[in-house]
Amino acid sequence: MFQDLNHLYGKKLSATDGILGEVRDFYFDDQSWAIRYLVADTGPWLAGRQVLLSPHAFDRQALGRADAETDVLHVTLTRKQIEGSPSIDTHRPVSRQYEEDYYRYYGWPIYWEGGGIWGASGFPTLTLPTTPENRPHHGHNQRDDVHLRSTKAITGYRVQAADGPVGSVTGFMVEGWSWGLR
Repeated sequence: MFQDLNHLYGKKLSATDGILGEVRDFYFDDQSWAIRYLVADTGPWLAGRQVLLSPHAFDRQALGRADAETDVLHVTLTRKQIEGSPSIDTHRPVSRQYEEDYYRYYGWPIYWEGGGIWGASGFPTLTLPTTPENRPHHGHNQRDDVHLRSTKAITGYRVQAADGPVGSVTGFMVEGWSWGLR
């Protein structure tokens, strides 16, 4: 099921033990065209802090199934887990080193190794060991070129074909189980 990201900005987010904030933005990989992170504004709970939430933090149909009564997206993490996650400065590019620390903290498989949109598969799945102790360390290469882009920042960009302008980016459609953009 496809979801218009414009309808998700501002939506409330709930951890397993309470409200954690709201959807502020999405970061996508401009090579695979997949959402890599949801940017959550934690509001008064963690004042002044925004956190990144990987699609691994949601069940496979989360984007297509916000709670109908409360219009809330549910995250499969506790507030304590989120509070202890590596801090991010959303005004700077997300480095590969940050991503390695982030994925190691949660024990999730990394997405940039393997042939699928999510590394070893076509959707966020836990296929590797999930404890920080037995996760392999993937060394950072200075030549790594991170390809993360903000959906909000790209909205409004003009689209140019070889024979002239064709319009502008007004939004993104995301596939609910793979988090792939269309």
